Amino acid sequence: MPKPKSFTAWLKTHANQQNAIGDLARDVSADPNWPSRKGLPGQRDYLEERGAVDKAVAALERAWSQYEAYRAGQDSG
Repeated sequence: MPKPKSFTAWLKTHANQQNAIGDLARDVSADPNWPSRKGLPGQRDYLEERGAVDKAVAALERAWSQYEAYRAGQDSG
């Protein structure tokens, strides 16, 4: 079974979506300092430290929920 993608790799696959998660994916793709290995708490802190609007933080949290569902599907595959 293939190894599941990291959150950041998974998120970047959503860059073509015309919604908040797609916006976040495009921003992350363009940010060389994005903390890929920090997990949700570190990534939330990163956004907040940079003055991200509440909707961006909410999009990150929704994306993590979708990512966890993706991972659960991979684990049960």
